[in-house]
Amino acid sequence: MKIADIVNSTSNAVVAVNRSGIIVYCNRQVEKILGAPSSLILSRHVKDYFPTTGLLEVLENGRSQLGCRLSLNNSMYLSNHNPVVVDGKIVGAVAVFQDVTEIQNTIDELTTRSEQIKELQEFLANILELSSDGIIVVNRDYKITLTNQAFASFFNKKVDEIIGLHIKEVYGNPIFPQAMETGEAEYGYVTTLNGQEIIANRMPIMKNGEIIGALGMVVFKKISDLHTLSEKIHNLRSQVDFYRNELERERKSRFSFDQIIGQNPAFIALKETAARVAKSQSTVLLRGESGTGKELFARAIYTESSRNRGPFVRVNCAAVPENLLESELFGYKEGAFTGAKKGGQLGKFELADKGVIFLDEIGDMSLHMQAKLLRVLQEREIERLGDTMSRRVDVRVIAATNRNLEEMIINKEFREDLYYRINVITLTIPPLRNRIDDLGLLLDFFISQFNKRFGKRVGGIEPDVRVILQNHRWPGNIRELENVVERAFNIMDGDKILKEHLPLYLQSAQKHKWLGRSGMHHLVEEIEREAIIDTLESCKGNKNQAAILLGISRAGLYKKIKRYKING
Repeated sequence: MKIADIVNSTSNAVVAVNRSGIIVYCNRQVEKILGAPSSLILSRHVKDYFPTTGLLEVLENGRSQLGCRLSLNNSMYLSNHNPVVVDGKIVGAVAVFQDVTEIQNTIDELTTRSEQIKELQEFLANILELSSDGIIVVNRDYKITLTNQAFASFFNKKVDEIIGLHIKEVYGNPIFPQAMETGEAEYGYVTTLNGQEIIANRMPIMKNGEIIGALGMVVFKKISDLHTLSEKIHNLRSQVDFYRNELERERKSRFSFDQIIGQNPAFIALKETAARVAKSQSTVLLRGESGTGKELFARAIYTESSRNRGPFVRVNCAAVPENLLESELFGYKEGAFTGAKKGGQLGKFELADKGVIFLDEIGDMSLHMQAKLLRVLQEREIERLGDTMSRRVDVRVIAATNRNLEEMIINKEFREDLYYRINVITLTIPPLRNRIDDLGLLLDFFISQFNKRFGKRVGGIEPDVRVILQNHRWPGNIRELENVVERAFNIMDGDKILKEHLPLYLQSAQKHKWLGRSGMHHLVEEIEREAIIDTLESCKGNKNQAAILLGISRAGLYKKIKRYKING
């Protein structure tokens, strides 16, 4: 067996140089490291392959170098450099390299983890110190492994003074470690800690299904702290109850029959009837022209009913697109259609459970939706879109319309069976022109409201303005009157509403007298057309704002613009 065979079999790389630093020997491991055959390596200067080697220094001073680190081709090596001495003279040097890349990677990883653990420990320590609760942890041997200053202060100690101690070395009769024996957590128990009565929690600490320790937490350092907190909670509850009652009282005062303005005898009789109807659970149909106050009546009925602690949910059947109305009313199941929310969505009927749902403009509902609504009213059950399960709902229905349902039934536009289902109790709200004696009261009410909103002190209207308003037919009813007053507040400076503060169609009301010979229908259309034009001008073409001021839906405004051929 040759010595070369032995050296080639080792896992270490071996390189030898002569006195001039020329490589005179290398084994197979060197060839692997450098990726070159020995024929290219031999006779080359050692610096050509190992530029940072210390072999040349060994040749100069004859001192061995042990444990030198060398980075080569993305690998890490440890090398020993020794002189070759013959007859007392240095004739060369030899280096032995050992690949320690994996060991170095492991060391680097352990260093990184050690730093991360240290940061985590510091972070946890900071959290513990920020807590005002005393916290302590013991292991299975009852030795303290974790605590904070809030706990150590009970014994006038520092945290590092009690870490590692047996819990009984700190105080005589600890209770919280019993959680290791019972395996059960206990919250809010009363005990003493160094002679001080406290309220604490105790919990076992689990790992892989086994109990490895116990956690104790001082929740209240004094029993009196609990009494103080209890008193605060009681006071807060009292305040919440007070404000809730105030809100309830304010809501009832806003939407009660007393807040519906009118002294007209027929109107008073209507309010009295509605107040009696409110006490029942029957479906109510509110009829009347647009702007007469159907929603006010609906809210007043809700307020005076036994359901006033439940929700009041309003749905404008004319404003919701037909393809969305079903999901709006009955909700939908997850995946019912493209874009459906994850988890599905409740419909208005479910949201109104134990309360009232107000179906405004029910006459604008399609026949398809009418059939689905009829089933809900008959069965008192809804079925979400995309679902097969029925859900019970306890809802009182109040419907409203300004359309002639009887005529729609004849024209096959409204289901007769649905008509009789919603027409249990009908309340017809008169238009403003039929209770024009209430105009003064309504004016005073709106002026008072807008004085608060605009911060003004408007005292009333000029006599000529009152004459104009008294003679107007009010096709938009109360809503139109409110809009007229609000418009005046936006452009006036004084304390009286003058003629020039009125919309153009009211200022030029005299010119419409001759239209009476063409019939009321044409007069109303002309006034409505001018009202839309004037409102659009005041809103600078903003159709959303104009629709709000006119008291109609955006879709309704577009229909009228098209019908009356209004530009813009």
